[in-house]
Amino acid sequence: MNLLTASLKDLAQAVQSKKVSAREVTEKFLGQSEKWNKQLNAYITMNDKALEAASAVDQKLAKGEKVGPLAGVPMAIKDMLCTKGLRTTAGSKILHNFIPPYSSTVVNRLEGAGAITLGKANQDEFAMGSSNETSFFGIARNPWNLDYVPGGSSGGSAAAVAAGMATASIGTDTGGSIRQPASFCGVVGVKPTYGRVSRYGIVSFASSLDQAGPFSRTVADSALILETICGRDERDMTTASEPVPAWSSSIRKDLKGLKAGMPKEYFSDKLEPETRKAVEKAVDAVKKAGAEVVEVSIPLTEMAVPIYYLVATSEASSNLARYDGVRFGHRADFSKNPAESLAEFYCRTRGEGFGSEVKRRIILGTYALSSGYYDAYYKKACQVRRLLRQQFLDAFAKCDVLISPVTTSPAFKIGDRISDPLQMYLNDIYTTSANLVGIPGMSVPAGLSSSGLPIGVQLLAAHFQEQHLFNVGSVIEEAMNIKELPSVLQ
Repeated sequence: MNLLTASLKDLAQAVQSKKVSAREVTEKFLGQSEKWNKQLNAYITMNDKALEAASAVDQKLAKGEKVGPLAGVPMAIKDMLCTKGLRTTAGSKILHNFIPPYSSTVVNRLEGAGAITLGKANQDEFAMGSSNETSFFGIARNPWNLDYVPGGSSGGSAAAVAAGMATASIGTDTGGSIRQPASFCGVVGVKPTYGRVSRYGIVSFASSLDQAGPFSRTVADSALILETICGRDERDMTTASEPVPAWSSSIRKDLKGLKAGMPKEYFSDKLEPETRKAVEKAVDAVKKAGAEVVEVSIPLTEMAVPIYYLVATSEASSNLARYDGVRFGHRADFSKNPAESLAEFYCRTRGEGFGSEVKRRIILGTYALSSGYYDAYYKKACQVRRLLRQQFLDAFAKCDVLISPVTTSPAFKIGDRISDPLQMYLNDIYTTSANLVGIPGMSVPAGLSSSGLPIGVQLLAAHFQEQHLFNVGSVIEEAMNIKELPSVLQ
């Protein structure tokens, strides 16, 4: 078994059957991370207690004690999730020295199931970005071509899985931050229904949009991880009481009776030919599996990006007010030039602690919420958001799952869009709607471009219907049969 490319399920079974020790597995992935992280910059902080945690799994097995379904599986955790005793930065200078006294619910559930936290994955600062270029800790790179972005904001999480630096990883998705990097890096990425996964212990960006979810090599692996992290959490009142199904053991590849919808607005002239072709191949595979394909319409698609950037920036301006340099995190040096007022204290700390993209979004959000503009911007965006939700509900009355591109093109070169925020924002045109509406979404590898870069296909389902994603995703995964690996693994 090649440990670096094995599925999560196979790796966990090998550890539990003692064919390989959890420590051996962890050492292998730590070695791969040490070898490639200087080039890829996928990790911000490595966990110096990873081997200790792996040895604890081996000791339990030696005593005949029960271990969880993820026992011995090495995982990367996006640096938005708090990890007790392990630095959590959110990719920002303002949190560069923050060591949480507690872990997020997601991390606690993963580690309770036996997973090994290898380290904290690189990301755009406070998850604000689509390329991983806004990180205070430097740009993460795409394992398929180091001159290209891995996507964002969860770029490090996607790159780590693609490069064999983790069996799986956790990212967060506020407007496509799991699905887009999954597409760019050629891995599976899942954003669950809003409320499926607890947000407790996750650094807040936009509270009504944020959801954590998995990256993995296979659809079944993502299903297994999601089973572990989903469920009601009394520390997060927005979590749903909906039962968590055994998705991974219920996957079926016979799609007879299923209707797959193709939203016509997602197939405009903006879509590059190679991406269109990859999606069409995926649709053909779904048809061959017995599904009926129908066209649907979501007219407000073109409004998704402006709605998203009004809602997200407004919520961010409120959430990021807590970073004041008083309670935790970075504080400006006032030893030689003391602040003359509290306002100056805040301004100097935040001025040097936040990056330009974060400042831009705070300013946009503060403006949208300000007196005299609230009704015209934030309130209006919320009203149109409600109409968009209804259009998706109408679409799902006609089909079970939507199939579309994830982005208009494969990964773009580092530096190509970072100086043009509007062009960067438009990159999210196909992904933001799922967050605004609260539905689950998935990116599944569907091919490679002529330049050798991965192309993903997006699947969307109605609220709490993740099983449809896993069923259809498994069919596409099997039909595409993409075995080529990034150069770092060859």
